[in-house]
Amino acid sequence: MKKLFALFLSLYLSFCMPAGVMAENCTCGCSSTKEHILSTEQLANPISKSLSKSVASTENYYILCKGNVIKVAFECKFLSECAKEGDKIYFYVPKDILTECGATIIPIGSKFCGEIRGIYKQKRFNKNARVYLNLNTLVLPDGTELEIKAKPFSKDFSLVENGWMTAGKIAASTIGLGAVGTGAGIGLAFIPKPHKIAIGAGAGVAIGCFIGLVTGLVTPGLKYHAREGEEIKIIFCDDLWIPKECVMDY
Repeated sequence: MKKLFALFLSLYLSFCMPAGVMAENCTCGCSSTKEHILSTEQLANPISKSLSKSVASTENYYILCKGNVIKVAFECKFLSECAKEGDKIYFYVPKDILTECGATIIPIGSKFCGEIRGIYKQKRFNKNARVYLNLNTLVLPDGTELEIKAKPFSKDFSLVENGWMTAGKIAASTIGLGAVGTGAGIGLAFIPKPHKIAIGAGAGVAIGCFIGLVTGLVTPGLKYHAREGEEIKIIFCDDLWIPKECVMDY
């Protein structure tokens, strides 16, 4: 009987206890915290489709909640065919990351360091190369290093050439071989009956474009290339605690 009463009491408390009391010591991701949350606001100009846009504040920290997405830039040129698993990869913050109230939480020039965890080379049938990496360190301008968990913000968390580049490759193949087909059709039309040049040209365009389209679809996809300063989006996979004293002067 006592056990039954204790069970009912625990269920009553869990349903009746105010949510604020239960969440008092939770961060954005509801994990244990070092300090009490004083306020919460959004990032300034948040990236669309971000899973979170919140920044919490304690007495001594800003907390960039997991699910936030920001832009970073390649520190140097990157070529997927020249990289390998285990290589270090570096990015920088091209402009201040601010809250909607104007507080700087990640200053311009901050560095992100990561490691390549896998590269899938381009394959036939137009499958582009993919680069998988983990970002694990943020270095603030004052030299403070923070441990982070972040990845590229894409469908499968990889770096891959966008669809427009792929479409351009197929279009170039189609147009190029279409032009060759046109020339061949005109040449063949001249031999027996010059007055059928238009017919030859039309047939050449159709055949050349068809061959070009098929060739563009079955050939290997694109390698992943990024120029120095090219920006990508990254998503934070865990809350990032940033000491206010390290960013107060920015």
